[in-house]
Amino acid sequence: QVRLVESGGGLVQPGGSLRLSCEVSGRIWGIYTMGWYRQAPGKQRELAATITSGGNTNYAISVKGRFTISRNNQNTMWLQMNSLKPEDTAVYYCNVATTGGGYWGQGTQVTVSS
Repeated sequence: QVRLVESGGGLVQPGGSLRLSCEVSGRIWGIYTMGWYRQAPGKQRELAATITSGGNTNYAISVKGRFTISRNNQNTMWLQMNSLKPEDTAVYYCNVATTGGGYWGQGTQVTVSS
């Protein structure tokens, strides 16, 4: 029913930028928080950034000042990633958190390497 599809991942050099997008199809009712999570090889999935329906944002300390999360109130969320570092390399997942549970995208690979 509800589908979350990430796009925008790829290979970028250190110091470069990427913009990820997450498009939601289907209707999600109520107020919900959206977020980006990431999982590097051999590591646990971790929160990168979240944004509420009211536009309040929260960032992991590792990305604060470099990443910017944004959304519209319909169907799309973005993650602008600047000053990328090799340690940002991970699969990035879009997430929607609701009272009844949550939804996940399939993930998009971000690789930061020379």
